[in-house]
Amino acid sequence: MKVSPKTENLLIQIFKFGIVGVIATLIDFAFLYIFKEFCKFPVILSNTLSFCISVVYNYWASVKWVFDVNEEKDPRKNFIIFIIFSVLGLLLNDLIMHISIDKFNIYYMLSKIIATAIVMIFNFVTRKLFLE
Repeated sequence: MKVSPKTENLLIQIFKFGIVGVIATLIDFAFLYIFKEFCKFPVILSNTLSFCISVVYNYWASVKWVFDVNEEKDPRKNFIIFIIFSVLGLLLNDLIMHISIDKFNIYYMLSKIIATAIVMIFNFVTRKLFLE
């Protein structure tokens, strides 16, 4: 089955987003574990800090490799948009973790996997719509 060039470009972009996302997720999970297990921070604080660290990498990689960022837009504006949606993603991530841990007694790392999967979809859609 032949796909259109537009569809092919979108599939390549989703693949690149996935690679960047996997690396950002590894960074996120590693720092979550370090903050929770070694620093003994509360889980939501640990999650927030690890998420923030991964966002810095994710912004750089997304702008350089994944999205065709509109060069006519001010780079500061792009960064602010990225941060706003990242904070919304963080709030969604924390909410999902809070509910799954406190209400459903799910292990925090499994909770993180669930939250990450949901936020990943949110991140792709918002970045595609607002960065390009």
